[in-house]
Order: sequence, then C-alpha cells, then structure tokens
Amino acid sequence: MRKYYIAIIVLSLLFLGTSGTAGYLYWTSRQTPPSNTNLVEKIGILIELPAGEEPTIATVTDKTKLSDQAFFAPAQNGDVVLIYTDAKKAYLYRPSTNKILDVAPVNFPTPAPTVAPQSEVGPTP
Repeated sequence: MRKYYIAIIVLSLLFLGTSGTAGYLYWTSRQTPPSNTNLVEKIGILIELPAGEEPTIATVTDKTKLSDQAFFAPAQNGDVVLIYTDAKKAYLYRPSTNKILDVAPVNFPTPAPTVAPQSEVGPTP
C-alpha cells in the first residue's frame, strides 16, 4: 500500500514538472521580438520614415560605448537604431515606451579619390 502512495506522488511530481516546463516553453515562444518589418511599420506610425529604402537596424547593447556621441545620450540598452543610408537619417527608438527619442542626419565619409602616380618617363624623341 505504501508503494502505491509513493508511485502516485512520483507520477504527480513528474506530471507537474512536465506541465510547468511545457507552459514555460510556450510562454517564452510567444515573447519573440518583432521582426524588422513589424518594427519599421510600428515606428512608421509614429513618424514619417523614408520610403523605398530598407533601413539598417541595430540594437544598443552597451550604452557606455556610445557615451561620446550626442545622438546616443538618451539611449538605454535595448533601444533600437534605424539607419537610412540613402536618406542620410538615423532614428533612435525605445521599444519599451514606443517612443522616438531622436532623429539625426547621418554623414558617411566619402572615400578620397585616388590619383595614379605619374610616370617618370621623359618626353619621347
């Protein structure tokens, strides 16, 4: 009789553990971050974004490395940056509050033209 109670307790614990694990895995799978398309659509509701261009999207993971840049002054880890190369604009967005924190122009350095060295060949006779 005692073995019967032990078996019921063990099976109950296994059932609870399995159910808890399944519930946790289901809950975490529902918490996936939005795709880039959804993110751009969500931000596009708040502000007019450049049309016809896919942005480069980056997430702030270490704010301390960006402290020397004024654009990132209000940033926190987890904020998102959308960079539009053709439109030359960057948008700093905070997903937790659904707010645009800053918009700034982006200037990409243009490579300096290279000049081929002139040959040292003299005039032809």
